[in-house]
Amino acid sequence: MSAQLVSEGGRLRLSGPVTLATATALATAVEQHLDADLVVDLAAVTEVDSSALSLLFEWQRVAKSRQRKVSFCNLPASLSSLAELYGVSDLIPAAA
Repeated sequence: MSAQLVSEGGRLRLSGPVTLATATALATAVEQHLDADLVVDLAAVTEVDSSALSLLFEWQRVAKSRQRKVSFCNLPASLSSLAELYGVSDLIPAAA
């Protein structure tokens, strides 16, 4: 199963595995949605590895270069644990 990024009413829903195998394609897929600030819902993410963190930071970098903001909601426990392990939890903006 591959990861999918679907636009739903002003939000993006990311589903499936977010691993090294899918991160490269996902890194560029978000760019078409950055014409406004963006909230990415991660509730349907099924699997993560450290490349998922890299992906979130890449999306933030691209958004900032376009003077936009990207935030995240419904982080899976496994992703939150990785962020805590690496000491980067504070660098992942939560959606209001």
